[in-house]
Amino acid sequence: MKRAKKKTGEPRFERKLADARRQALVEATIECLKRFGHDGLSIRRISAQAKVSIGLINHHFPTKNALVAEAYRHFNSELVGGLRQAVAQSTGTPREQLRAFFQASFSPPNLDSDVLAVWVVFWGLYRHSKDIQRVQNETYHGYVDLLRGMLADLERETGPLRFNIRLAAIGLTALIDGLWLEWCLDPDNFEPREAVELCEAWIERLEAK
Repeated sequence: MKRAKKKTGEPRFERKLADARRQALVEATIECLKRFGHDGLSIRRISAQAKVSIGLINHHFPTKNALVAEAYRHFNSELVGGLRQAVAQSTGTPREQLRAFFQASFSPPNLDSDVLAVWVVFWGLYRHSKDIQRVQNETYHGYVDLLRGMLADLERETGPLRFNIRLAAIGLTALIDGLWLEWCLDPDNFEPREAVELCEAWIERLEAK
């Protein structure tokens, strides 16, 4: 009788290797966008940054849009993950958790003009890329849901807010995004702490008196 061959575990290793290569390509894409803007979308530039062949990129991602969409997903998840971590580390009141959220929003790595270059490219692709639209829908809801949860906690503690939570989350998102964009375009215009103070003042006005 022939003995059955022992499984070597190579498929699992190969999957890990493939995941690592995909992640390296995603990170190379983001780095190219930071350095070269829209020109960074060139597959040739990305392959050079990742130090791999163009054929390897095509092996892991069927289209350039698929690679860029995955980079967008990673970029967004890193942002929201950092904000969630900041909130989780704040064990205080809902107001203190919101303050931690604001401080994280206006601290590195979010406050970086290179980061703006990446967002500009992603925003420019939104209207024309179904892949980007799908990822935006997924990640935006994750960000807004985080805000809605904190605002709901605030309402339970202080009483009804001036706007319903859905509108309050949308308005607060717009305020944070606007201040972030303003700072990235002209960092000398105001200090990050002032952006935090503006957001906190907005929250104070949101509370019904």
